[in-house]
Amino acid sequence: MKSFTLVLLLSLLAFSHDSFREEQKRYPRVRQAYNDKESAINAVLIKNAINKEGLNIYLRAFKAEKKLELWARGASDVPYKLIREYDVCQTSGQLGPKRKQGDRQIPEGYYHIDRFNPHSAFYLSLGLNYPNRSDRILGNQNPGGDIFIHGACVTIGCLPITDDKIKELYVFCVEARSSGQRTIPVTIFPARMTEAKYRDLRARHSSDPDKLGLWADLKEGYDHFNETKSLPSIGFLNNGRHSVTRTTY
Repeated sequence: MKSFTLVLLLSLLAFSHDSFREEQKRYPRVRQAYNDKESAINAVLIKNAINKEGLNIYLRAFKAEKKLELWARGASDVPYKLIREYDVCQTSGQLGPKRKQGDRQIPEGYYHIDRFNPHSAFYLSLGLNYPNRSDRILGNQNPGGDIFIHGACVTIGCLPITDDKIKELYVFCVEARSSGQRTIPVTIFPARMTEAKYRDLRARHSSDPDKLGLWADLKEGYDHFNETKSLPSIGFLNNGRHSVTRTTY
C-alpha cells in the first residue's frame, strides 16, 4: 500500500511539473521562444553534462558590469556551472539598494523569481519578489514593486536583456520550474565583489551605513558561492540585515 501511495504521489508531482510547461506553452510568445531557443538550450545542457529533467538554476546580476549570469546543475550535482552570460542592455539609478517607489533604482539583495509573465509589455518577463523582508524593513513606507527581468531595452528599475535573450532565459526558467525547482534564486550585486572592488565600494560610500551593511551581507554570499559553487542559506534579521550561513554537502 505504501509503495502504491508513493508511486501515485510521484505521478501527481510529475503531472504538476509537466502541466506548468504546457500551461506556459498555451501563450504564443512562449511557444515562439521554444521554437527559437529549445535546440540551443538542449545543446548547452548536453555540453555541460546537465540532465534537463533535473535542471536547477541560479541567477546573479552585477549592476556595474551590466551582466546577468545563468548558473545550472542537475538534480544530483552539487556544484553549479556557469552556462550563460547575458548583457543587461540598459540600467537606471545608482549603485545601492532600492528604497522607495520612483527612485529608479535596480534593487540589490537576495531574491527569487515569483512570477512568469508570458504576455509582458516587454515581450516576456520574470518577476522578482521585491520588496523582500529586508527591503520592507529598511525601505520607505512605499518601497515600490514590479521588478522584472524582461525583454526590450528600457528600464526604470528592472533588468532588460532584449527580446531575443529573454526568450532563452524564460525557457530555461520554465524548464527548471517544470523539473521541480520551486524557487529560482536571484542575487543582485552592485558589482563583482572582488576584494579590490569591495574595498573601493566601501571607501567611496564610507558614510552610508545602509549600503555598507547590505554589501557586507552580499559579499559573504558572493565569496561562499565563488569558493564552493553552492548557495548559502539566507535568512532575514529583524534589523534588515541578513544571516548568511555557509552550506556544506
